Amino acid sequence: MKKIFSLAVTICMVLSLAACSNGKTISNGESVTSTNTTTKTTDNSNGSTEKETKGSNMSTRVIENGTAITLTIGDTVIPATLNNSTTAKELISRLPYTVSLNRFSHDYCGVMEDPLKYDEKDVHNGWMNGDIDFARDADYFTILFEDEEKSQQFGDQVNIGKLDGDLSVIKGLGSSIDILIQLAPT
Repeated sequence: MKKIFSLAVTICMVLSLAACSNGKTISNGESVTSTNTTTKTTDNSNGSTEKETKGSNMSTRVIENGTAITLTIGDTVIPATLNNSTTAKELISRLPYTVSLNRFSHDYCGVMEDPLKYDEKDVHNGWMNGDIDFARDADYFTILFEDEEKSQQFGDQVNIGKLDGDLSVIKGLGSSIDILIQLAPT
């Protein structure tokens, strides 16, 4: 009986981890950086203005008029910005908030104990490198750092913000991390 229970627990763990990565394996952290940069500006329904900047090792999305936060992993502090969406506002109301994440080929991902509220109009496929998203299909808090060009196959994404800084910092963290999300000091 113990063997069957152990097998069932192991299968559940593997399936929950596979859901985040869609079966992809952890990359070696290498990235290709382009020197060509293009910018596109969009006004969103959530009241924020976002800019896409392609071709660097920085976050693709730029959020103006957002809320500054920090993501702390051990001694590493990563600045980030949340947008003005319903989902981001709900996260802000819970700060400080700690979530455990596991690394996959293109993201860090972990299940939130209580799902975040979201507006249906904010749900979309794909991401931009450096995005912080809530994946509503499994209540995942995600930090997406690679594979933007392949991301349209992943649905149920709700963008809540983005990292402010070089993405190599997040890529260089361990395979399992606890991340403390807080408002940035003013």
